[in-house]
Amino acid sequence: MSTRLISGSAVALVTPFRQDRSLDTDALKRLVRFHREAGTDIVIPCGTTGESPTLSEEEQVTIIRIVREEAGDSLMVAAGAGTNATEHAVRLAMNAEKAGASAILSVAPYYNKPSQEGYFQHYRCIAEAVSIPVIIYNVPGRTGSNVAASTILRLARHFGNIAAVKEASDNMAQIAELIEERPAHFSVLTGEDMLILPFMAMGGDGVISVAANQVPAAVKQLVDAVRNGNLDEARAVNSRYRRLFRLNFIESNPVPVKYALAEMGMIEECYRLPLVPLADENKRILREELQNLGLV
Repeated sequence: MSTRLISGSAVALVTPFRQDRSLDTDALKRLVRFHREAGTDIVIPCGTTGESPTLSEEEQVTIIRIVREEAGDSLMVAAGAGTNATEHAVRLAMNAEKAGASAILSVAPYYNKPSQEGYFQHYRCIAEAVSIPVIIYNVPGRTGSNVAASTILRLARHFGNIAAVKEASDNMAQIAELIEERPAHFSVLTGEDMLILPFMAMGGDGVISVAANQVPAAVKQLVDAVRNGNLDEARAVNSRYRRLFRLNFIESNPVPVKYALAEMGMIEECYRLPLVPLADENKRILREELQNLGLV
């Protein structure tokens, strides 16, 4: 079992909205209580799954404060605080720390496609601006470029508060390099629910999960089973939820998972443009799986 600070089952929390697209603070509190009761280790508001590109700085602060208050002492709050302009990313990180976040998750700059030195300097500025741990979020499928393992490891060795990476790719060679060559304080987390079992079997520290929004206890069970060496149990849990893991990306995240949570009675089915509701056929497919799992 990992003894690193950032490990276990983390949820990439959705942001619930009302029909007028304002924040639904009551639903937000309900979601945090749901995770507290399910045993989730870390809750991550204001990330990509939380529709961060559509949140104002004021809304980011409000969400983090509410989550921090509801989480109490039982949940780490690692708030999303990233964007593709370094000065703005630094400001978001500082705002998150002031709002009570215990750590921040900072996405690699998207669209800009910086060099590896550009990535290093971007995260250097963030690490030097805050005192709390920083989780690098590497998601090539959304950002359009990759933060190389060598750059991530260089950052981890230079800055004590560069504490983890959310590696949301299926690049197993890069994942192996990160796990095998990291410094002692540094955690390597997967951002892919479908890879939890093989990733952790390789020595990874946990997951930042979309499916944990719907089935937090199951994701926690899967993570704990693998890191405790109970592979038969892990395979059984993975097999049961494998289709849900895949269907959560039948359209762009977080559209499917927010539809599922609405069907489960947790939130209203509301998105901010440019995201729109799930197509009717995909709703049918996902609802059928929710029924199979006894979630609706």
